[in-house]
Amino acid sequence: MPASAPTARTRVRRAPKRGVYDREEIDAILDEALVCHVGFVHDDQPFVIPTLHARVGDEVYIHLSSASRLVRTLSGGAPCCLTVTLLDGLVLARAAFLHSANYRSVVVLGRARAVGSEQEKLRAVEAFTTQLVPDRWEQVRQPTRQELKATQVLALPLDEASAKIRRGPPLDEDEDLDREVWAGEIPFHLQPSAPRADPRARRPIPVPDHVANWRPGARPAT
Repeated sequence: MPASAPTARTRVRRAPKRGVYDREEIDAILDEALVCHVGFVHDDQPFVIPTLHARVGDEVYIHLSSASRLVRTLSGGAPCCLTVTLLDGLVLARAAFLHSANYRSVVVLGRARAVGSEQEKLRAVEAFTTQLVPDRWEQVRQPTRQELKATQVLALPLDEASAKIRRGPPLDEDEDLDREVWAGEIPFHLQPSAPRADPRARRPIPVPDHVANWRPGARPAT
């Protein structure tokens, strides 16, 4: 595991022991997350926009409308920041000050490029679909040229990426351990409910395995 950040900008300064720079860990967090947030500045106003993403190799694809302000800004070479966070639980301490959360997060800095070729854009749309539900791509209608034209994909390299992870119980001071206060963790897990069929379906269709068996983080790494 690399002992230092790839760049000074991505070095974790607050609680540096939680900083992780190993690409396998970073990739795993990006692959499990379903939504990212992209920060940028437009006309001196900061914006943070949630959107879909998918990692393919050493880049993260971002899925957007061709008419969006984010696309217009980042396509012009503006710097951006992409983040994802997986909340793994609440950490309840004996001291109010030491309450916290267990989490895994990634920050990616850089400049995105607009994906121009139809072939690469199609690969990106496949990656978005697989990010949401593995094995879904083979079951559905493929995008038309008009749909691809209406969709813009940006690619952000993972050259400047770092993760920050907190795991484990509360970090109470020794003098608080005798207090008659419950302390510990409330773990969180993303748990799907039973699938609900589209009410406009022309006829009943059995729920396929890739839908019935969906679990977070099931997407194969690429």
